[in-house]
Amino acid sequence: MDPKMDGMLLFAHGARDPAWARPFEEVARRIAAQRPEMPVSLAYLEFLSPGIAQAGQQLAEQGCGRIHIVPLFLGGGGHVRRDVPPLVEQLRQQHAGVQWLLHPAIGEQDSVMQAMAEASLAFTSAPTA
Repeated sequence: MDPKMDGMLLFAHGARDPAWARPFEEVARRIAAQRPEMPVSLAYLEFLSPGIAQAGQQLAEQGCGRIHIVPLFLGGGGHVRRDVPPLVEQLRQQHAGVQWLLHPAIGEQDSVMQAMAEASLAFTSAPTA
């Protein structure tokens, strides 16, 4: 394990329909393209695989000494406040030599809110049928 090597664990809710995951897979693909030296894994809370334990283990096995966990949730609701912290604590216990950094929900980032506002406003300038 390289204590200086970062990894990124993107964590989304999950859904029964696998097509739901396409935007999240695209986010992971874009991150990997922009930072090819940094291992990236996408995990789900429910319905889809892998779960956070499996994705976290894969990153630890790749030698990541510091793993950034980014909840791909629009807000910091019940899942982010109640469900995610115990899962991260399990990762910390299972991989004691790894630093697990849990970040706020991505939707609470100003740049994401601005991007959603701009994308919404773009509909008003689009030609209507």
